[in-house]
Amino acid sequence: MAYLSSDIEIFGEVLFDHFPDGQRVLGGAPLNVAWHLAGFGLRPRLISAVGSDLEGELIRAEMSAWGLDTSCLQTDAERPTGAVQVSLEAGEPSYHILPERAYDYIRPPMDIRPGALLYHGTLALRSPISAQTLKLLRRNAGLVFCDVNMRNPWWSLPEAHILLDGAHWVKLNRDELRALAEDLDLPLAEQSMRLLARYRLSGLIVTLGPEGALGLTAETGPVFLSPPSVANLTDTVGAGDAFAAVALLGLIQGWPLEWLIERAQSFAAQIITQRGAVSRDRALYERLVSTWGLKGQTPGGRVRNAHPAS
Repeated sequence: MAYLSSDIEIFGEVLFDHFPDGQRVLGGAPLNVAWHLAGFGLRPRLISAVGSDLEGELIRAEMSAWGLDTSCLQTDAERPTGAVQVSLEAGEPSYHILPERAYDYIRPPMDIRPGALLYHGTLALRSPISAQTLKLLRRNAGLVFCDVNMRNPWWSLPEAHILLDGAHWVKLNRDELRALAEDLDLPLAEQSMRLLARYRLSGLIVTLGPEGALGLTAETGPVFLSPPSVANLTDTVGAGDAFAAVALLGLIQGWPLEWLIERAQSFAAQIITQRGAVSRDRALYERLVSTWGLKGQTPGGRVRNAHPAS
């Protein structure tokens, strides 16, 4: 069954990734997810904050040009816009996440939307201000999708367990699953099933990099799918965010778990052939809207119906 609320809230960091060659790329997992959903024709609301600086102005302008709702993009006059120094080793990204940024101080929006689908990661929770805002949003959400992202030193095991408690869907990678697992000697699928049961989750997705992904729900057994081959890998920054966006899309559309994983992997495989985590090529999204036969959307960010069809 599809998730029927038309309200999609995306909470967390928005920032620029700074690459070794001097290139600056718009990013932050929540922004990336919101960007992709808007490309597929949905209208997510990003709840975040930027500084009163040039990078904050650029982010606001980029979001507006793409058609993203900026009504909950706050401006912090005291802290700068988020920034991450990215280094690449053998194609794998490493991140230095700069502290005390605007997204560490996200305040609650004026209008809390009860029953909304809420997506959030874990990085913005390093500050008690943003953590308290997320607590309020989670309390009012109809479905909580938690995208675990354990970036040292900005996470702790107790906090990660708290986030899983009360979530409905959780996405994490193999290392994050092992950090949360109770018995490391168990096979991956068994660890996943135990985590699902422990937190009474509706669904769990474990991404495995080039090996694919494993998913399971409270009603179905584990589903494992290998990813498509990628001929022109450029960088893997944002692959997980592309996967998460299509996973949310699948929940909204009511796709079977196997479709959700397959399509999420297919989209992520296309994103990693470019530099940066998002695409400005509307034709990419339009092709997938057509191929997947998406309900309630038209290409280019326009929504036909107030509620996605079940």
